[in-house]
Amino acid sequence: MPDDTYLTLARPAEGSYKEKMSKFLAFAVPVSSAEEAKEVVAAYQKQYYDARHVCWAYMVGAARTEFRANDNGEPSGTAGKPILGQINSFGLTDILIVVVRYFGGIKLGTSGLIEAYRTAAAEAIRAGEIVERLVEESVQIAFEYPFMNDVMRVVKDSGATVTAQDFTLDCSMTLRIRRSQMPHLQERLGKVESLRFVESEPAK
Repeated sequence: MPDDTYLTLARPAEGSYKEKMSKFLAFAVPVSSAEEAKEVVAAYQKQYYDARHVCWAYMVGAARTEFRANDNGEPSGTAGKPILGQINSFGLTDILIVVVRYFGGIKLGTSGLIEAYRTAAAEAIRAGEIVERLVEESVQIAFEYPFMNDVMRVVKDSGATVTAQDFTLDCSMTLRIRRSQMPHLQERLGKVESLRFVESEPAK
């Protein structure tokens, strides 16, 4: 897969798993940051306050380097880690998976817990729609009004998206484009008379 695309879920999805009277409810939720993931976890903990455990794992960012897993009272490594393992198995990011366990009175043992959390997480992912998203970057430019047509020609040819514009004094625009195409866009814009780059920043 190109380094400027990533896989995530199109929308929230749910799955479930039962083992020896214990019930595992799994929720896969697209998120864009660790902060958002923690807020969603808090909401599930509040909603399922009567459950024995609310375990979770998340992965965010196209680089797939920011992640965390939590066992929420289950034996270490038996819940959060297998949930995260499923996120990795499917190659997903920008996703949180919460698995709520209602204890049925029979202990499952370490291997049983790992299998239960792994299976529940996988069920939630399979119930969802996996989609490929582009990693995009934004660049802000300023230029004099007479060169508007030159700028718009480059924007149209490159397929960039105008996300903001201001024509009060100087003309300014914020453009967004697939990361791999940003160098070519900047090269072409740089040839437009009067144009200057204000700032550029990675975006998604």
